[in-house]
Amino acid sequence: MADTGGATDRYRRWATYASVTVALVLITAKLASYLTTGAVAVLSSLMDSSVDLLASIVTLLGVAQALRAPDSTHRFGHGKAEPLAALAQAAFVAGSGVFLAYEGIGRLAEPRPVESPELGIITMVFAIVMTGLLLLVQRWVIRRTASMAIAADSMHYSGDLLMNSAVIAALGLTAWSGWPYWDPIFALGIAAFLVWGASRIVREALGVLMDRELPDADRAKVKEVVRGHVQTRGIHDLRTRSTGIGQHIEFHLELDPHLTLAEAHDITDEIERKLRIAFPQAEFAIHQEPAGLEDERLDNRIRR
Repeated sequence: MADTGGATDRYRRWATYASVTVALVLITAKLASYLTTGAVAVLSSLMDSSVDLLASIVTLLGVAQALRAPDSTHRFGHGKAEPLAALAQAAFVAGSGVFLAYEGIGRLAEPRPVESPELGIITMVFAIVMTGLLLLVQRWVIRRTASMAIAADSMHYSGDLLMNSAVIAALGLTAWSGWPYWDPIFALGIAAFLVWGASRIVREALGVLMDRELPDADRAKVKEVVRGHVQTRGIHDLRTRSTGIGQHIEFHLELDPHLTLAEAHDITDEIERKLRIAFPQAEFAIHQEPAGLEDERLDNRIRR
């Protein structure tokens, strides 16, 4: 369950600072290793870490913008800065994949020997350890904040674990066999993985920006909580979406038509309190109406 209050803001900021720091450390280590070994597989990992730094800076700025309070021109807040930051990440990732594919094809045409592969392997092991520690921090924060930008950054770094392992394999096979083509072959595989990862980030970000409904399980949970109240007569026109840093949930609540306005208000407050337990970062808009009312409904228009 996500935490509430100012703690979630701090968690988001800590995760972005950790991401930038790790990217800087890994760029320094991999640059030194590439200059020594000349391995294109190490170059691929260096390129990815460089992209990681840009993506982490974008995430930092996007999260900072998303956490700004609503103002007179953004009354729904600034939460969608997070999926916009995720789209920028996807562009960086795809660009690095294309560049890496170009380098790999060039090395297939003109293979070059890899110098000091042991140093490259040591560098990649160090990168795996650093990336693993960062992922632990990010996933801890994601569980408590549901941050989309940090989730996209985490998915990118998860790919780094596979990439660094692939680089170790390429360097090890090259050193063992002396065949120079292992290096560019693994580089091309990593490039394909980067482009695939970018496409996943784009789909998730566009889903938020286009107000895609929350998962079916979340919608079912809303209906379960609402119908669980003894005085609920029905629920319709349920609409949900991600705000980038939380959720927006609205629906029409059907109640006994003989209730007073104050009674209907108290029932709605009780239902909202229960919903907030399940969705602590959500904003709710609940419209009460008398049960049995025949009116134009979104649910009916969607079924047509």
